[in-house]
Amino acid sequence: MDLTLIVVLVIALALFFDFTNGFHDTANAMATPIATGALRPKVAVALAAVLNLVGAFLSTEVAKTISGGIIREGDGGVLITPELIFAGLIGAIVWNMITWLLGLPSSSSHALFGGLIGAAIVGAGLGAIDFGVVVSKVILPALLAPITAGLIAYVATKLAYAITRRYDGKPDGRDGFRYAQVFSSSLVALAHGTNDAQKTMGVITLTLVAAGLQSAGSDVQWWVIVTCAIAIALGTYMGGWRIIKTLGTGLTDVKPAQGFAAETATAATILASSHVGFALSTTQVASGSVIGSGLGRRGSKVRWRTAGRIGIGWLMTLPAAGAVGALAALVAHLGVIGIIIDAVVGTIVIAGIFVWSRRSEVSHHNVISEVADSGRAVKIKRNPKPKKKAQKA
Repeated sequence: MDLTLIVVLVIALALFFDFTNGFHDTANAMATPIATGALRPKVAVALAAVLNLVGAFLSTEVAKTISGGIIREGDGGVLITPELIFAGLIGAIVWNMITWLLGLPSSSSHALFGGLIGAAIVGAGLGAIDFGVVVSKVILPALLAPITAGLIAYVATKLAYAITRRYDGKPDGRDGFRYAQVFSSSLVALAHGTNDAQKTMGVITLTLVAAGLQSAGSDVQWWVIVTCAIAIALGTYMGGWRIIKTLGTGLTDVKPAQGFAAETATAATILASSHVGFALSTTQVASGSVIGSGLGRRGSKVRWRTAGRIGIGWLMTLPAAGAVGALAALVAHLGVIGIIIDAVVGTIVIAGIFVWSRRSEVSHHNVISEVADSGRAVKIKRNPKPKKKAQKA
């Protein structure tokens, strides 16, 4: 098959992954303001789409991590071919679609890394992967970022409730935070575009380098930035209602002050990480923030069994997408016929998942607008009323 045609197919598939990334992660930014009534569902996803678009233009450090860090370079250039990148993208997209069907809040970022790593190992061996970069810029951030965001959210929630203590005992009493959520959730959407859109930019740049159409270490081309920004924005506007429904379970226990604290912590963590090139999972960061904000409110209790299930879902993503990517890479080794088989089977699987999803359609009309599945991990009792000071005799 002509190299140019393969490159075009890979770029098209990468942009489709970017699209799925958009609707897969919309809930990370917008589930809370939808739930608390700060924003109407369609307005929320439209705002998130615009901010994802803008965020994609703010930095390219994460893209450089993917295009020139994870996959090693050998004597003949980068140790991965466009065919293998095609296979890796199939692994990422198939896993994204499966988790979307199940409403599972998994990491699109780790699905992408897993697919690429699995395909590269099959095609070029373990030596093709720079595990130092994988550990320092993927694995460690995945472990540390949710904890960091959770601690920030915990402190911010404590501070918010201390400042507004006079409202304790009232039905909500902190409506100002509901409107502040418009700002904080917008910041999360902006941060999401800054971090996640770059991952597809990195994949396309890696493809161009592998095909000899761009020199290694060079900047991301302008047209790549624009197309990736548009793709993730369109995906975000689709809403990802099925994910929002799952991510929303438990909102009735989470109040606007907590939502504001969680979103602010999420945005701060993602933006800081994007600046230094860490490829974070926004889903993991958002979940850590929600748990931290829940613990920051008096009367809360962590449901560790639920938190454990969330953690298992995170751990499954990298190897599961890697396995699908590796299988697709094995087929791609057949040459032209292998690429065709991968494309046909991938299309059938994706179409089948979409058709299956229509049996129980979820849209902005029937979505349960709540905060995050991680909210289930935090059981929160009603705030106790403040003690009255003893009157002086």
